[in-house]
Amino acid sequence: MTSQIDTTEPPAAPFFEDLRVGEIDDSAPSLTLTEGMAAVHQAIVGDRLRLALDGKLARDLLGLRTPLAHPALVWDVAIGQSTALTGRVIANLFYRGLVLKRAPLLGDTLASTTEVVALRQTTPRAGRPASGLAALRVRTADQEGRAVLDFWRCAMLPLRDPEGRTGHEDSFEEIPVELEAEDLRAATASWRLDGFPGGRGEQLGELTPGTRWSVHGGDVVSGAPELARLTLNVAAVHHDRACQPDGRRLVYGGHTIGLAAAQATRALPEIVTIAGWHSCEHLAPVHEGDTLHSELELERLEMLPNDGALAHLRSRVRAHGDGAEPVAVLDWRFVAVLA
Repeated sequence: MTSQIDTTEPPAAPFFEDLRVGEIDDSAPSLTLTEGMAAVHQAIVGDRLRLALDGKLARDLLGLRTPLAHPALVWDVAIGQSTALTGRVIANLFYRGLVLKRAPLLGDTLASTTEVVALRQTTPRAGRPASGLAALRVRTADQEGRAVLDFWRCAMLPLRDPEGRTGHEDSFEEIPVELEAEDLRAATASWRLDGFPGGRGEQLGELTPGTRWSVHGGDVVSGAPELARLTLNVAAVHHDRACQPDGRRLVYGGHTIGLAAAQATRALPEIVTIAGWHSCEHLAPVHEGDTLHSELELERLEMLPNDGALAHLRSRVRAHGDGAEPVAVLDWRFVAVLA
């Protein structure tokens, strides 16, 4: 008896012309945030948020049953779950309007849906294959169906036909670049921050917009494919060096953001958590082995009724490669809760 071999191929990552506005993907597995995941994530990007590190503090101060899941772990999982549509991504250009609607804990399970909201083919350039920009809206919920994250990302994808024209000319003007204060307060509105160790307390109001902190010391980028695997990110450019003309894997953008967040907490230890991002621009590629340095600027401060404040911060990150001049790689405008 002759056995038949199943030659069915797995679903292929879509090219730009395969996407349709209104298409929604929910194929990524749900993922439970565990202590093991948190430990690996901390080892790769760093983690100095007290409520994510100290279970007793999380319980005593806020009555949480387990430590807070670091917000960088939460958004890394959501971004990773959105990559089924962007497995062929050339680059991720920006993120917009990311809001943490609630603060997940270790033990919570996250599931995400990704909607194609706009498509625009890029202007052809000599010597470059045709590509297009896909604006995606990512919505993440927990095991109870409660909203956790809602944000937009823009991915550049290749066309199957290098000379092709799709006619997609959608505008991205409707994608928000500023967050609403009420949304930013929602996840932490019930938190009492007067007993937060290391907080500024009454001196919070003395922080002046325009103040800058040059973070001491850089961070080398390591464990890049491990972070992508940890968070279900299937974009081939982060795993397979053959996907890049120069044979160098691209570092996942959230890796750069996570290191910038860790540096921000070194400059401002009174950061309790990160509530959202106004915007995030990836200015140039980052590669494993680069060393990242950042400068932090306070753009605006809003006092909160729970003895804290919302600090609207801007992080500018530079990458130092082997023997090369530093290159600006990230411009990240985010909102932190301070105590």
